[in-house]
Amino acid sequence: MTQAVDFWFDPICPWTWITSRWLLEVEKVRDVRATFHVMSLAVLNEGRDLPDDYRALMDQAWRPARVALAVERDHGQDALRAFYTALGTRFHPRDEPRDRATVEAALADCGLPAGLAAAGETDADDDALRASHRAGMEPVGEDVGAPILHVNGLALFGPVISPAPTGEAAGDLFDGFVKVTAYPGFFELKRTRTVGPIFG
Repeated sequence: MTQAVDFWFDPICPWTWITSRWLLEVEKVRDVRATFHVMSLAVLNEGRDLPDDYRALMDQAWRPARVALAVERDHGQDALRAFYTALGTRFHPRDEPRDRATVEAALADCGLPAGLAAAGETDADDDALRASHRAGMEPVGEDVGAPILHVNGLALFGPVISPAPTGEAAGDLFDGFVKVTAYPGFFELKRTRTVGPIFG
């Protein structure tokens, strides 16, 4: 029986990008299907006192999250997965600007209408973005960020990994994650990160 995993991502987060690549690898070696959902670090940080550089990053975070939500709304889950792969590749391994031109290029990569980029310029659907964000965050609380995974009715922040394992190593990590998630009294495992995001 295929195991369902719900994965919440913010397109600007490099750690979430790596986790997403791991999940796609897990799908190759385990009977797993991940459903992608949009969350927003900009929503998470609304009203918080942030350093200027991080505030600027949060200001940039609205556009890609809004467009990702519009892609899912108008074209469905498979299109969202493809768009996130295209956009994330441009944002993270390629380090392209987090601007409308990059969003439009990612839409073109997927054969999606360029007009969807306009969703990034308006707050018209921000209630829907906040609702998607809340659906991911409510089971884990507000003390965490992206990514969020829901498995077997329970949820955790993470895993935060670098680089993403491949092959059976990806499956082994997933098996361990599922076992940890299955215990309702489990809350936290953590160690200091000693490397930055490694994309490949």
